[in-house]
Amino acid sequence: MKQVLRWQRTLILSMLSFTVLAPLFYVSNRLKSVNSIGRDALVEDLSTIKYWTDAVKLKAIEKEWSERLKEPKPVVYEDKDLGSSVSDNSLEGNSDSTKSRNVRGTANILDINVSGANHEREQYNLKIQTIAVPTNHHEKLQEQSNQTTVLQKHDTQSQLLGAADVKVKQIRDQLIRAKAYLHFAPPGSNSNFVKELRVRLKELDRAVGEAAKDSDLSRSALQKMRSMEVSLSKASHVFPDCSAMVTKLRTMAYIAEEQVQTHRNQAAYLLQLAARTTPKGLHCLSMRLTAEYLSLQPEERQLSNQQKFYDPNFYHYAVFSDNILACAVVVTSTVSSAMEPETIVFHVVTDALNYPAFSMWFLLNPLGNATVQIQNIENFEGLLTKHDSMPKRHNSKDPRYTSALNHLRFYLPDVFPLLNKIVLFDHDVVVQRDLSGLWGINMMGKVNGAVETCRKSEASFRGMDILINFSDPLVAKRFDVKACTWAFGMNMFDLHEWRKHNLTAIYHRYLQLGYKRPLWKAGSLPLGWVTFYKQTIALDKRWHVLGLGYESGVGQGDIEKAAVIHYDGVMKPWLDIGIKKYKSYWSKHVNYNHPYLRQCNIHD
Repeated sequence: MKQVLRWQRTLILSMLSFTVLAPLFYVSNRLKSVNSIGRDALVEDLSTIKYWTDAVKLKAIEKEWSERLKEPKPVVYEDKDLGSSVSDNSLEGNSDSTKSRNVRGTANILDINVSGANHEREQYNLKIQTIAVPTNHHEKLQEQSNQTTVLQKHDTQSQLLGAADVKVKQIRDQLIRAKAYLHFAPPGSNSNFVKELRVRLKELDRAVGEAAKDSDLSRSALQKMRSMEVSLSKASHVFPDCSAMVTKLRTMAYIAEEQVQTHRNQAAYLLQLAARTTPKGLHCLSMRLTAEYLSLQPEERQLSNQQKFYDPNFYHYAVFSDNILACAVVVTSTVSSAMEPETIVFHVVTDALNYPAFSMWFLLNPLGNATVQIQNIENFEGLLTKHDSMPKRHNSKDPRYTSALNHLRFYLPDVFPLLNKIVLFDHDVVVQRDLSGLWGINMMGKVNGAVETCRKSEASFRGMDILINFSDPLVAKRFDVKACTWAFGMNMFDLHEWRKHNLTAIYHRYLQLGYKRPLWKAGSLPLGWVTFYKQTIALDKRWHVLGLGYESGVGQGDIEKAAVIHYDGVMKPWLDIGIKKYKSYWSKHVNYNHPYLRQCNIHD
């Protein structure tokens, strides 16, 4: 009996052991197979989780849109997939949804166009586009070859047209990005990354320097460019806040625009200041000539041919100036261009300070058969009395307002009472052709002959409302805002008609009205427009070409065909700020080997 119980106990224990060990053995074998298959996938999932936080931060701006709008999954079709889907059944127009995609040499691709009336409601418009697919391998190779050729031609044209400064622009863009990233570093931060970025910034800024095109860059600059790109890539992970970067870049752009505007204003002010300042060389020349003139005896100061001064049978020209070198060029160029210089009489009017220097210059440099008269503006005391209050009332240091020489042009019949016609020059012109033909022009009873400036397509365009206040009822009533304007610089005046219409009195009337109300804005030009309103005849453009005193874009052909060229604007040819490409037309009439010019260091 005991033996039977022992065998029963042993059998029960064996069965219990089997039920415990068998599952363990089975599970261990299964785990081995699973482990070999899923190890790599598990590691990949862990690596994805590691960088998930950074990816979410970098996509902070796009996340907001992704929550609102669920885009369909993109489907990419390859040529081999499309080619394998072609079948004979598709050619018969089968309406089955699967077979309808298989059209010979074609595939239907869904182009998603998203449109919406507001942020809460979005609609998708599906537009089916048909793309041709080659039906055999040879055609595919041929098409790919053609596409490659077209792309290569396009790339070549792009490189030839606009790739001369690509690297320079990229470097400057890198500098801006680096400065923006440094802004995000905590104040006083001295971390290794901040140090690295600062060093890269200094090196790259020094390497690019003043380069304007890629050919100006050295090899070291390109190496530093690549090193900076690596540093910027690190920075994008260190500072992943896109919204903060956008805000910073907008702030930098705004500050840069403000700085550019400030520099432009400063440049404009300095340009005006330079234009109003007498160069040191011209001041020296005036002083030396004045000293020489004062050392002469009274009888030695007389100019020749005084009997021609007021003879109406000669061609009379006038220039009012306080710049001796500029005036000398006007006179010299006119005489040298004349076919009959003996018929020319020049009347030069200057102020008391420069009168001795002007007189001495023309005593030292006679004009041959031509005649020149030098007059002091103080000789016209009555005119000065009428003009005396203008500078005080304007309360301005601008020569356009305060210069009596500038407004003396409105008193020509009083300055030259015995003459019937005269050509008035500004002192910033150069004469290139014989001007005797001006006296043969039929003035048709008009007083002023001038070149018009009312073509909007030209740089010399000036509208009436630019300098005249048409919001004033008096102005709007008397003048047409669309009336054609004209230029001072070279003007033919019929003094007989001037006296007949008493235009000087009209000038005085508008001058006085201008003191009481803002009728005109600047200088003598708007006063000329209203004084000679409907009393001006248009001259041919070739008589007088403007635009050499600023970047007007006037062509060389127009300059060479012109009888008179005018350096209107502030960039006068005798100043350092003068435009170099136009200076030669003026400087060729200056003898820089003249002893006085050499002593005063006046050179081309």
